[in-house]
Amino acid sequence: MGSLAGKVAVVTGASRGIGRGIALVLAEQGATVYVTGRTVTPNIYPLPGTVGETADECDARGGRGIAVQVDHADDAQVAALFAQVEREQGRLDILVNNAFSLPEDLTEPGGFWEKPLSNLDMFDVGVRSNFVAAWHAAKMMVPQKSGLIVEISGYTGVTYTYGVVFGTAKSAVDRMARDMAVELKPHNVASVSLWQGLTLTERAERNLANIPGLDGAAATTRANGSSVEHPGRVIAALAADRDVMRHSGGTFITAELADSYGITDIDGRTIPSLRATRGAPIWQPV
Repeated sequence: MGSLAGKVAVVTGASRGIGRGIALVLAEQGATVYVTGRTVTPNIYPLPGTVGETADECDARGGRGIAVQVDHADDAQVAALFAQVEREQGRLDILVNNAFSLPEDLTEPGGFWEKPLSNLDMFDVGVRSNFVAAWHAAKMMVPQKSGLIVEISGYTGVTYTYGVVFGTAKSAVDRMARDMAVELKPHNVASVSLWQGLTLTERAERNLANIPGLDGAAATTRANGSSVEHPGRVIAALAADRDVMRHSGGTFITAELADSYGITDIDGRTIPSLRATRGAPIWQPV
């Protein structure tokens, strides 16, 4: 029996990429995982993956996957998701806020004034959407006096990476996790932000193959990259940690937390921390 047997999780933006990897690991540890995302039909999006396919993989890993089509820019759809979780499970133990609106021009050169204002969608799905999901999750977690809310962030919280809006959004996520922790602490609910380095998602693999000079740049050196399941292994360890509140309010480099829990990637590699070259988190546990 896995360490998360009987636990219920919501992982946002899990059709593919980091969200998919996290969902699979949580399911492998026995959790029931609500897999959210917009893609339900194969081959209609440039990259592979649907919520249904991820949910099926969760089942195959030994847990239970429940696919729910959700546009996290739509508050009504998000409210319906959490109402479904409460109706079907009566509890929620883990929320992973991973959904993020990454524009196609993110890695293209150019000043912020040369890119469309639609890049502000990163605030709508990535900051505001995280708050809305956490608002609903807290209404379930606080009465049960337990729970874990995880924000997926990155070194760009303190180090320029790709553009103004991207860095501003991720730094806001870090601060949100910290301040939520202050208010959740009396209720034994933990809130943390995790800094990912390069994660070898479908999109990252496509960009590394097609954008000259990207592989080997400060933020995108393949040798430093992890699989999509590596952050899931760290989140599973946090969720199973009876003393997880000692971390609440902190921003953590995923690679460093992995070391502290004795976690390697799926190929046995130890993922390096890039603290020395890409920056250190600001927020410490409360």
